[in-house]
Amino acid sequence: MKETTKIKWKRYALYILIAEAVGGLSGFLTRDAMKLYGEQVIQPPLSPPGWLFPVVWSILYALMGIGAARISLSFPSRERTQALGIYWVQLGVNFLWSIVFFNLQWFGFAFFWLLLLWALILWMIVSFREIDLPAGNLQIPYLLWVTFAAYLNLGVWILNR
Repeated sequence: MKETTKIKWKRYALYILIAEAVGGLSGFLTRDAMKLYGEQVIQPPLSPPGWLFPVVWSILYALMGIGAARISLSFPSRERTQALGIYWVQLGVNFLWSIVFFNLQWFGFAFFWLLLLWALILWMIVSFREIDLPAGNLQIPYLLWVTFAAYLNLGVWILNR
């Protein structure tokens, strides 16, 4: 029993660490551009303070990792493989959005990229929920935040043409 619990905790830790590392690398690669963004880009109403983004994203990446770990620990199946595939794809799309938005400042393209991410998150939620309801439900805050991010992205695109 102890060994099984130890393996589960290691799996959770691994998935959380990978998700947080993706977010951390994205933040590191865009750090200079984020400073310029805050100083030079007109932001839409309801834009939160800059310090809030890393706090929220750290929580969301942890939730992503927990959900994916739960799926990876579920009974092997085609559905599990597909759900984890969607997870990894959306994580990659998530990573690239920051570079497109902050570093390249392709606000229009970033908005449509974010819509792709939104669709992938929804697909991930549905796929996760078919296997493990809590794993899917853990992704709902992520979908809500990306919905809000889409509003912000669209606002930035419109205000900075």
